[in-house]
Amino acid sequence: MMKKSERLNDMLRFLNDREFFNLHDLMDKYDISKSTALRDIDSLEQLGVPIYAEHGRYGRYGILQHQLLAPILFTMDEVYALYFAMLTLDSYQSTPFHLSVKQLNEKFEACLSQKQLQQIHLMKKVLQFEVSQHYHVSQYLDQILKSILHESTCVIQYVKDLQETSYQVQFFKISAKFGQWYASGIDIKTHQTKVFRCDRITSLQEENSETQYSIDDLLHRSLNAYKSDNSIQYEVEITEQAKDLFYKENYPSMNIEHGERTIIRGYYNPGEEVFITNYFMRFESSIIAVKPNSLKQMMVQHMENLVSHYLKL
Repeated sequence: MMKKSERLNDMLRFLNDREFFNLHDLMDKYDISKSTALRDIDSLEQLGVPIYAEHGRYGRYGILQHQLLAPILFTMDEVYALYFAMLTLDSYQSTPFHLSVKQLNEKFEACLSQKQLQQIHLMKKVLQFEVSQHYHVSQYLDQILKSILHESTCVIQYVKDLQETSYQVQFFKISAKFGQWYASGIDIKTHQTKVFRCDRITSLQEENSETQYSIDDLLHRSLNAYKSDNSIQYEVEITEQAKDLFYKENYPSMNIEHGERTIIRGYYNPGEEVFITNYFMRFESSIIAVKPNSLKQMMVQHMENLVSHYLKL
């Protein structure tokens, strides 16, 4: 059985997308009596919910829209969690949302009591959490997100290795990882899934033409889309203590197995040799064994090149 405070909070969410409701809606939803439902409506009105009654044979209650969620009550733990989630936005040069973090913070703090503010500011001093700083500006994030929601295609100009290329792409996912924004999409011309670093997109034009893929189709397709037919499987055994390095940074093509041995398994595609070699270099002497031997030789060559470089300094 819900406490009254829990029930009122849930009612706010339940009623949020309704223009009208009657007592039986609340009685059936929360298994409460008519008198309890009437008392709850009175409590909602006292909280500031704009409810009005329509009398008559088919009497019902109406709600003035676009004003309902403001009175939702949060526990202090929920306030703390929301506040610190909001602070993570400070690390982003760009977001898909049109907002000022400073103004958002001011609005949020204006809703809190003086005691809550004192507690939050004290916690901010003593609680630290790791966030990857985003230094690059990605100016088309909002348009990419809008095109995903519209399930539309875009024509983009993309710069890589000082070369600019035009793509017609349908985006289906935006992700933030290791200090960068990435957008995954399907190249309409080649029907291949590609990942674009968003700060390298120099122009974007959303098209109104119909697409042949739904977002659900693309998300399902992407699960194995990055693995080519001639990909190379690898198996790298590491010390048990080194597993924290894996959890700090890893990629969808990798997984880790625990047991008598700690093993990172995965694959890399031709052309990704430098990427995979650089990744495993961070494990240094924590690596116990490497398969296949071709990957081991690439790692040895990488280290020899580094030694040669430093000897020449």
